[in-house]
Amino acid sequence: MTNKLFGTDGVRGTANTYPMDVKFAYDLAEVLAKEVCKNKKKVAIGKDTRISGDMLESALAAGFMANGVSVVSLGIVPTPLVTLKTPTLGVDMALMITASHNPYKDNGFKLINGSGDKFSDDFYAHIEELLAEKSKIYKNDDSMPPTPVGRFIKNDSVVEEYIENMRQIPQNYKALKGLRVVLDCANGAYHYILPQTFKDLGAGVITINNEPDGYNINKNCGSQHTEQLVETVKNAHAQFGIAVDGDGDRIILVDDEGCVIDGDQLLCFLGLYLRKHNKLKDNIVVSTEWSNLGLGNYLKQNGFTHLKSKVGERYVIDLMKESNASVGGELVGHIVLSDYVKTGDALATAIVLSLAYLEDGRKMSEIFPIFTPYPCRIENIRFSNKEFMAESVEHEDVKKALEQAKAELGTDSNLIARKSGTEPVIKLRVECPDSDLVDKWTEELKALIEQYKK
Repeated sequence: MTNKLFGTDGVRGTANTYPMDVKFAYDLAEVLAKEVCKNKKKVAIGKDTRISGDMLESALAAGFMANGVSVVSLGIVPTPLVTLKTPTLGVDMALMITASHNPYKDNGFKLINGSGDKFSDDFYAHIEELLAEKSKIYKNDDSMPPTPVGRFIKNDSVVEEYIENMRQIPQNYKALKGLRVVLDCANGAYHYILPQTFKDLGAGVITINNEPDGYNINKNCGSQHTEQLVETVKNAHAQFGIAVDGDGDRIILVDDEGCVIDGDQLLCFLGLYLRKHNKLKDNIVVSTEWSNLGLGNYLKQNGFTHLKSKVGERYVIDLMKESNASVGGELVGHIVLSDYVKTGDALATAIVLSLAYLEDGRKMSEIFPIFTPYPCRIENIRFSNKEFMAESVEHEDVKKALEQAKAELGTDSNLIARKSGTEPVIKLRVECPDSDLVDKWTEELKALIEQYKK
């Protein structure tokens, strides 16, 4: 079964319209209360800085409490805090209200189980079925006494607890002394936590985009828009800059000369650092099928075991668990350091990255690039809805063209036309050693797919 609502990272849409409206939030909470919150009768809810977060939290809370489940409100917190701290909160599950790197008008729900991990595709399919048939499955029985009402509990300590967890990553409390870094907080959930933790660790910090107003999250800033960060790093003569996204599970690095360093290069650098300190279990580095082929070549040539998962942070984490890996990540900047965190965590990654940089002694612009990437083009082809998007790559002419492209690109190539798990977008990736072939097939395939836009 193909999930219509839930993608690889929960459900997402435009706030105050289905499914990101009050009714859906209440219905979802009612289903989760009955299906998941059976043991401790308690759920945790966090949110980023979007204006719609309060509305959606209120609707979720009402749905849970009306069904006898108490709500622990974590306030404005990053997603990695929620995944890390959920096992300590005495709850059956947690929800993070966020649309990650999307603009303020969007929002979403990330569902997290009691162990701090994300749920499976099968779980999401089951929840969708229950939501579709909710009125038939959960019938009110007027002869029964009313369900006891849950409580609403604010947790004011979890942020400082998380900061302390992060401060304990380095052995030396002032381990970042001497560092001069620019931090772009994306006007999101890390607006306080990220600069405060770096200051606590002794770094000299220049902070930008740390004044959220409900509307400016990810607006011309953060991991998706690094122009301001680049200029600030160069003008301030900083050693490097770090950008996160709205909910703090992505990180992008900018070197001292203003060059943007992607997640593949960062993953390679962290693998080298962890191996040097005997912290890279079985020399394994996990990436996805979306990673550049140059990364895999470099890792194999230098004695690493390189494993690739399907695209999506959850699949990276699943493969890391199967292989007992210490580090894994995606090109877009989801980096998982399993000795410290349970999911992509921009702060934990930034701390380890900073430690590696200070130990190396070279400028960031001298460290990167570590490997030479293959010529590659990525196109995001947006549709009006997920149904049209899904149909576009199922047409026979598109399938035939993809087969022809694969044959001409050869075995040392990477051709992917995948359906996004979070938005109505076909993500097209064309990669091989021949840049002319990359350009040719990118343009042809893009034009072919776009003709099915509606």
